[in-house]
Amino acid sequence: MNICLCVKQVPDTNEIRVDPVTHTLVRKGVPSIVNPFDTYAEEVGVRLKEKSGGRLVVISMGPPQAAAAIKSCLAVGADSGYLISSRAFGGSDTLATSYILSKAIKAVEEKEGLKFDLILCGKQATDGDTAQVGPEIAEHLSLPQVTCALDIVEKDGHIQVKREQDTGYDMISVKLPAVVTVVRLPYEPRYPTLKTRTEARKKEISLLTEKDIPSIDVSLCGLKGSPTRVKGTYTPVREKKGVKLMGMDAAKAAGELVRLLSDEKLL
Repeated sequence: MNICLCVKQVPDTNEIRVDPVTHTLVRKGVPSIVNPFDTYAEEVGVRLKEKSGGRLVVISMGPPQAAAAIKSCLAVGADSGYLISSRAFGGSDTLATSYILSKAIKAVEEKEGLKFDLILCGKQATDGDTAQVGPEIAEHLSLPQVTCALDIVEKDGHIQVKREQDTGYDMISVKLPAVVTVVRLPYEPRYPTLKTRTEARKKEISLLTEKDIPSIDVSLCGLKGSPTRVKGTYTPVREKKGVKLMGMDAAKAAGELVRLLSDEKLL
């Protein structure tokens, strides 16, 4: 089974800042990590590869420093990595991003000399929280999709996906090729070893720009190709308002608590 893993390098969630002029995330000088949901998607991919064979190829779209995210994936089981990076892609919203990735996936298939049976993504990125890119890739490629996967089992050209939902689980069978997005798993992703880190550092990451993706329409990329417009951003004001009940026994404190909640119309 040949698997394409789409990952994103995101700002550390404690360090997110928004440019007040462009309304895009400030990434320069901000610590970055591999999107946590993507690490679970990779764990699923590595396990499928170990069971069924084939290749696991990781791709990421972003600035040059996003290569570090790809290196992290190479250190825990991916076979090769591609960085999709160009000024023409900067500022892309989810629709433009998914379009670029869908075209890049086709370009990578040609370069690798294979066809991907499965495309894996994390459910959503922690910087945007849209959960749109994975499903939109499926739409661009005209492939079936399953979101919020907890487990994937491959058999006879199909996959059976255990899908998380609000009231329980769905078991969905899908014919390959397909796109699947992965949620937080009941087990943690594996960690790299010193040996695998060293091996990953030696692997070359291929750079793809619009010149390396012949079928791409640059007018559909970047800020100009993004129909989404952010009109403004702000930091919500958090007001801390509370009452401490001190110097009374439990029964009296409980009665006072009920009165306070009643006065606020919370009971």
